[in-house]
Amino acid sequence: MTLWNGSYPFYPGANACFPFDTTRAVIVTIFLSMLATSIIILPGIRGRGRLFWFLRLVLGLFMGAVILTVQFTRDWETGWVQANTSYKSFSPAQVKADIGLHIGLAGVNVTLRGNPVRQINETINYNEHFPWNFGADYDQSYSQGLEKGLPSPILYVAEKFTMQSPCAVHRQYRIAGHYVSLTLWLAFCTWLISILLFSMSILLYGGHMLLLTAALTFFSLLFFSTARNTLKCPIQFGSVSLRTDYGESFWLTLAAG
Repeated sequence: MTLWNGSYPFYPGANACFPFDTTRAVIVTIFLSMLATSIIILPGIRGRGRLFWFLRLVLGLFMGAVILTVQFTRDWETGWVQANTSYKSFSPAQVKADIGLHIGLAGVNVTLRGNPVRQINETINYNEHFPWNFGADYDQSYSQGLEKGLPSPILYVAEKFTMQSPCAVHRQYRIAGHYVSLTLWLAFCTWLISILLFSMSILLYGGHMLLLTAALTFFSLLFFSTARNTLKCPIQFGSVSLRTDYGESFWLTLAAG
């Protein structure tokens, strides 16, 4: 079994349910290994400098891990709703399901999870990704979803972000995602420079680079907020609507900054 979009595709048939994100697991493992290696040499540092060195190390690794991880996460903006909705086009069958929308820097994930999972003789547990990063065609991905016969709720939510949609949010989110990603890569570079300067005991310039890293992370949040605050079309399922708010990655980036 091979990797697909950073995850192992444990799903039958057309279902695309991602149990975990391998990219995040790899990044966390690398940074934890660096922390463990540094702790081993900690007894060699004498006096109060040991505590300051350790705190600087932990905070520095935390900031670097966050900046790198949120580049690949898909939860910058999230929302859930529980609704009774049609399951397939041209079918009167209704299902009770939890519908989730997860917006990342590189695209949109739409989740459909039956409540209960087993209904109308099917296992309803989908998580479909529609990318808009460089080299990806969101509308083509949406068309492929139509050809695959994805459930109606997934196609309905994904259609809101197509270029032909009257909602007109595709361009804002796509451009904002590109600028956020670029700014975070710059922040990661300045973070690397600050770590190098700190390791050479050039604390003043290391601190300046760390401040620049924080400023770049705040600029990335500002770029994403410009798309988040645009007027949106309602995503309605009967009498309930799917509303989104800032997700885990947004708040984690804010904390790191």
